[in-house]
Amino acid sequence: MGIIAKPIGYLLALIYKLVGNYGISLIILTVIVKLVLYPLYAKQIKSTANMSDMSEKAKEIQNRYANDKEKMNEEMQKLYAETGFNPMSGCLPMLIQFPIIMGLFALLRNPMKYMPNDPSLMFANHESFLWIKDLAQPDLWILPIAAGLATFFAFSMNSAMNMQQPGANPGQQKAMNAIMKYFFPLSILWLARSYPAGLAIYWAGGQFMQIFFNLRINKIKDEMNAEKEKKKLVEKAEKELARKKRARMKGSY
Repeated sequence: MGIIAKPIGYLLALIYKLVGNYGISLIILTVIVKLVLYPLYAKQIKSTANMSDMSEKAKEIQNRYANDKEKMNEEMQKLYAETGFNPMSGCLPMLIQFPIIMGLFALLRNPMKYMPNDPSLMFANHESFLWIKDLAQPDLWILPIAAGLATFFAFSMNSAMNMQQPGANPGQQKAMNAIMKYFFPLSILWLARSYPAGLAIYWAGGQFMQIFFNLRINKIKDEMNAEKEKKKLVEKAEKELARKKRARMKGSY
């Protein structure tokens, strides 16, 4: 991940030279990275929101061809073609984000390896910040707990926003979400107690920003759903008017 960690390391070094504080530099870097990744995240969530338009049709196909898996798959493919839905479209943004996140982890675990060879940066990651005496050393409780709680709330909101994939088993998906909802935050808490505090700052700060992103995406989804409902009402009214018009025409003969 050096090819990604290196340019981000130079960006972190530039921020540090401007503000002169490693802890604040990490917070600014977190904000920049999350803002850059926001459009990809928004696209991923909107893609899952569009699944609601075809969920009922997909369920009908599953019920109709429950005993014929081959026919079910064939009909699902036809449905995907008719609606223009791509099952992988929601995964692409995450695949793009993953190497960036891994590059950041590599950088913040060993910043001097990827930052410029500058004497002024040699001890930057060992600076103190707030209650933390050395950002290169783990913070045993406060940051890990903050990172775990932020991850829990962010993940819970993500799970609520991501609708069931058409064709997925509802029971299995619900069980997996329930496990990950608690397992993932606890894993982050445990890992944050062993990683440098600087990395924990990035993760906790990023997850708190994710919560605000989720609130914004929820608002966008509500607007999308309101627009869909409005469109359905208009279509229903137009069909009713057309029906009454045909009835009047028949009555005139």
